[in-house]
Amino acid sequence: MCRYLALVTALAAEADFVFIPEWPPHQDWASKMCKKLLQERTAGQRLNIIIVSEGAIDRDGQPITAEMVKQVVVDNLKQDTRITVLGHVQRGGAPSAFDRVLGCRMGAEAVMALMEATPETEACVVSLDGNQAVRLPLMECVEKTKAVAKAMADKEWELAVQLRGRSFARNLETYKMLTRLKPPRSAFDELGRGLQDTLWGQEGYTLAVMHIGAPACGMNSAVRSFVRNCIYRGDTVYGIHDGVEGLVAGNIQVMQWSDVTGWVGQGGAMLGTKRTLPEKRMPEIAARLKEFNIQALLIIGGFEAYQAGIQLVQNRKNFPEFCIPMVIIPSTISNNVPGTEFSLGCDTALNEITEICDRIRQSAQGTKRRVFVIETMGGYCGYLATVAGLAGGADAAYIYEEKFTIKDLQNDVYHMASKMAEGVQRGLILRNEKCSENYNTDFIFRLYTEEGKGLFSTRMNVLGHMQQGGSPTPFDRNMGTKQAAKCVEWLVEKLRESTRPDGTIYTDNPDTAAMMGVIRRQYRFTPLTDLLPLTNFEQRIAKTQWWLKLRPLLRILAKHDSAYEEEGMYITVEEGLEADTLLA
Repeated sequence: MCRYLALVTALAAEADFVFIPEWPPHQDWASKMCKKLLQERTAGQRLNIIIVSEGAIDRDGQPITAEMVKQVVVDNLKQDTRITVLGHVQRGGAPSAFDRVLGCRMGAEAVMALMEATPETEACVVSLDGNQAVRLPLMECVEKTKAVAKAMADKEWELAVQLRGRSFARNLETYKMLTRLKPPRSAFDELGRGLQDTLWGQEGYTLAVMHIGAPACGMNSAVRSFVRNCIYRGDTVYGIHDGVEGLVAGNIQVMQWSDVTGWVGQGGAMLGTKRTLPEKRMPEIAARLKEFNIQALLIIGGFEAYQAGIQLVQNRKNFPEFCIPMVIIPSTISNNVPGTEFSLGCDTALNEITEICDRIRQSAQGTKRRVFVIETMGGYCGYLATVAGLAGGADAAYIYEEKFTIKDLQNDVYHMASKMAEGVQRGLILRNEKCSENYNTDFIFRLYTEEGKGLFSTRMNVLGHMQQGGSPTPFDRNMGTKQAAKCVEWLVEKLRESTRPDGTIYTDNPDTAAMMGVIRRQYRFTPLTDLLPLTNFEQRIAKTQWWLKLRPLLRILAKHDSAYEEEGMYITVEEGLEADTLLA
């Protein structure tokens, strides 16, 4: 029994306490839980969420039920407490975009595994590790699952967590870091800074976080994680409002623990964000960094954030204030930032596009033979059009990276007509907003309208900014939370390396300004200077993009002739890879 759902939901929903059998609480869990809830209420939080997993136990193996937890809260805190048992409603309704694409890729990999199999081939499980399709030996997976049960029966809790895989262990560690009890700030003021240093054992650095670029879901969860990790260490963390313009204007505030309460589920950017780049405001920016003694900087944003980071690094020789550790978390629905395969916000955008496409198709439920031409955002990056096309069952998706001609458009129209003749009732064509200057959305709409006369009718939709979505998906919430936590660790490490004997911070090492990206199976910090040759600055995209290998699969599933091959491999469980998604 794996309690992955309870743990990840606790992260995504900002739960105050979670009970899972792989990591049961100590015998004094009731007092710790009440102390935590009371602390949150004192800080101004009006709502608390406690998640109790099915099969939850304490360290003696005694069951912990939702009714028991409720009674503890009522008896000790006298707070109104309700129980909600989710049951089978958790199985959900329409699958998310990620699940649809995952199913397509795993199905294709399963077909290839069968085609390549011989009588001697061992049975395997097709899965996704990081962003790569893999095949895991079936019996080794079974043995590993049995080992987890044995470790729990033997009360070897740490072993049980590790056997669940890296993703589960990282989720648990991140959750504990964000929710562990801490003395209130007033206690520090009374006891003095010396005792605070003793309690935390940390240097007490001054860090700052800001946004640059367009808002994207997941930004707020990253800020919350960054702020709370810094505060828990004993550092001071500044929140810079409204990007570069806010920094120049001095719109900067010290962030407290309660300031970021509830931010995980909020869309957009609570700190505010603008696209302004720092190139023309360097002296003013340097002055503000010096004024507030900012020793490390986290920038969250899209391609503009990447450009801003490069400009700051290139001006280090002119402004020593920029000689501090800096890291960028890519956050844009376009997913066009080099140095990462996934950006915060793109999963929410894909879900939104997929849901809209479902509704558009449903609108023609009673109409025979209709084709919808839909324009997606993304600039010159065709990620949204391609992956949303795969998730939504599109018949074609036109993008800038894959050139097409009028002949290709004609063939797609004829192919659509042939499918309509075979009984298909509705068609879906996606087009990236900048896939072609001349073959625009209106042109493609009129082409399908003209060529489809007597066969099907055509409608056109431009989705616009609604693609940014409302509340971030659990995927974006958890990825932002983990990325920010890792950025704190990285920045502190670089700060220690860059501390001079007099206590000041100075570094001009290119490795101290990096992009925090997701590359295949791991989070990776890539120096910004290393990304320059990998970037197409004119079109604002990376020169190499992993998702292009999904294009043949899109055509195959749309009944076109094509060839598809994942860069998958047959691996063993002992190699430490697990069948988790990018929530790892």
